[in-house]
Amino acid sequence: MNPETDRISAIPLFVQQSPEELETVASWLEIREESEGRPLTPEGASGYEFFVIEEGTADVVHGGEVIGSLGPGDFFGEMAMMGDGRRVADVVASSPITLFEKFGTHFRELEMRMPQVAATITAKLEERRSAP
Repeated sequence: MNPETDRISAIPLFVQQSPEELETVASWLEIREESEGRPLTPEGASGYEFFVIEEGTADVVHGGEVIGSLGPGDFFGEMAMMGDGRRVADVVASSPITLFEKFGTHFRELEMRMPQVAATITAKLEERRSAP
């Protein structure tokens, strides 16, 4: 396995994937590092990326109020990518953060090739949509 594959194999979203599937997923991801305080996704903006946190934390902010916190293994961006294309909240790094970034063009391929991963993401999407 290559180093990126080793890194994503520890992410809960991908732990059940075969080495070959992990290689495929790793080839789709960009690694992004940001500093504390850095906006990661602006509320209302178009969203074509999906993010998984490897290290660090981020706050989810809606209407200027922190409504959630994210940490290693958590993901975000799926609502815009799978919904109407607009970000529903700001996500801001609350510590230095390392992210895996995946663009929407590969998401449809993920859905076809790894339906269990897509099902996990879809279930989280529905959970977030139904939250108050």
